[in-house]
Amino acid sequence: MEQQQATAPPSEPPGPLDPEAAEAALAEHYPHLVRLGYVVLPPDLGRTRRVLTAHALAQRALPRGAAPAAEPVATRPAGLPGQRGARETAGGYAPLRLRVLRAALDAARPRRRWELPSRAALPPLLPQVWGLRLATRPDGAAALALEQTLASLSGPGRAAFALRDLDGLDGPALRRVLAEAGVADVAAAVAEADGVPRVDGADRPRLDSPAFDPCALRARPTDLARRRQHGRAALAAAAALAVCAVLLGMPGDGWGPDGAAAPSYARNPAADAALDPNRLTRAEPNAWRTASRRDFATWPARGDRLGDRELLRRALAVWARPGGSVRVSATPGTLPGPPAGPPQLLFAGTVDQDAVVLFHDGLRVVRYAEAGSGDGGGALLDLGRADAADQASATALVLGRVDGNVRYLTAPWVRSVAVRNLLAPQEDARPVTRGADGVTAPVRSPAEARECTSWPALQLGPHLATDLGELVPARLTYGSPSTGTDATGAEALRGLARTACHLPALRGAGVRGVNAWQFAIQPLPEAAGSAAWVCTRAETWRGAGARTLAQLQLPARRPDTPGTAAARAEDSAACGPRAPHVLSGVLWKSPAGQWYVLAAGDSEVTSITLSGELTGSTPGNLLALPTEPGTRPDLSATLASGERLAALR
Repeated sequence: MEQQQATAPPSEPPGPLDPEAAEAALAEHYPHLVRLGYVVLPPDLGRTRRVLTAHALAQRALPRGAAPAAEPVATRPAGLPGQRGARETAGGYAPLRLRVLRAALDAARPRRRWELPSRAALPPLLPQVWGLRLATRPDGAAALALEQTLASLSGPGRAAFALRDLDGLDGPALRRVLAEAGVADVAAAVAEADGVPRVDGADRPRLDSPAFDPCALRARPTDLARRRQHGRAALAAAAALAVCAVLLGMPGDGWGPDGAAAPSYARNPAADAALDPNRLTRAEPNAWRTASRRDFATWPARGDRLGDRELLRRALAVWARPGGSVRVSATPGTLPGPPAGPPQLLFAGTVDQDAVVLFHDGLRVVRYAEAGSGDGGGALLDLGRADAADQASATALVLGRVDGNVRYLTAPWVRSVAVRNLLAPQEDARPVTRGADGVTAPVRSPAEARECTSWPALQLGPHLATDLGELVPARLTYGSPSTGTDATGAEALRGLARTACHLPALRGAGVRGVNAWQFAIQPLPEAAGSAAWVCTRAETWRGAGARTLAQLQLPARRPDTPGTAAARAEDSAACGPRAPHVLSGVLWKSPAGQWYVLAAGDSEVTSITLSGELTGSTPGNLLALPTEPGTRPDLSATLASGERLAALR
């Protein structure tokens, strides 16, 4: 067919059309309108959806009140566009073309995550084809190359190319039609079309190929086996739904009466208030100075994004309803549900290019983190118990972890921050810088270390704490259960140096504080020196689940040599404030090769007794008896009060 190279007359405005004229124009130019929509629609819809959507766009272009023609006019072979001059001068073609272009460009327009897809981008209700895959007919390598080139263009670029090659528009007429179709940057769209190379040297349109004709199609079946599987699954789901509907519709109380509760779909004013960023509570900047008790409730709100309502709204919504892409972690005993009322805002700001929000609801501290892009995708949600916190345990919160380093938000009453290596008690603590908002510089964390070569601990004023992989670092103390104090003295640091490598067993256990207590010093047989008996107890935020470790620290050349674990117990009151007594024993081999049973109790123990495979007793709180390897005697002791004390197991 010979190309008509001419400038089209001005397009008609997309105003109301005469129904009869619109019907006649649609019947006459239907194949051409479908082809135009097919070229402009985004290629990522897939061939079958592009074909059906192109037909839907052409059919929806008919104004309301105009019935579609019974049969399209077939005065020429299907798929060959008519003379352009005739189309351009036809009374109803230009408005129909404009409607098709607008709908196709709307489907091709990139959308943000929160925007709804266009009507054209959705699968059309009609027409529909079931059980078949539809595609245009292949037409050689040249047509395939052109299709790949068009796929790389934007929607406006494809529209400019189609109008030029199918309708012969160029210059001002082309720009006018693109502008009327809603193209914002007409010059860029025309430039994209100009950059498409010619497939061959001919002047004929390059879109008159059967490869771009949605009216001349090739049909193939879909995956028959998968269709049958989906059909069976659909039948099973329908049957289950019918059974549930029958059960729920039966008279009675169903799963049980709800009393005065509102229906499950009813909105709760208290729950709505808890998710409103405008109702977040904030402590006064100096509330911690006058409060009767210093804890997280007296922390002021800090950070550079306190006024970012959208960030706060996303954080509260994810806390209440974490989606499938949210990674949620909670310490043992921490309820993952939403807050009961408006929580307190502790921090909202940017930390290492991530947006971080910290909340406190009286029982829990909650950390929300999302990528700095602000789209809310790939968010993190960490929850930890923090009830009954005090000035010593509410000294810092974890803000972020990156590459084995951690940043903390410190309490407003913490005057200095330093880091010290527990395995090197002779070394001084190194100061840690922090900003005006209380955010520290990155500090190396032992929470994820695989080897115990160092153990960085955080010294927050007079308090010592360590990161065990949770939001609240665990406080470290030293001394008897009733008088334990912060482990910052020389004796305490020496004791912790031989205890630190046992701390990895406490990661992720919801530990509030760890106390180490040297309850006895025992001279070893055969003048082998003296050994220290140390009881280490980890208390949890939830109260239950405390862990107790008794260890024997034998003489060693290195100050960081770990002690020998003699006994472990969980959910035991031994070595704690409620039962400040402990008894433990171990088999020990002397340098000369002789085996001994060594046992020790705290200062309240008046005698120790062995029974079972080996019998014996000794007054006082220390015992050392020769034995054979593999002996398993039973240990017990008598306290000064006359009570019996069982050995820690």
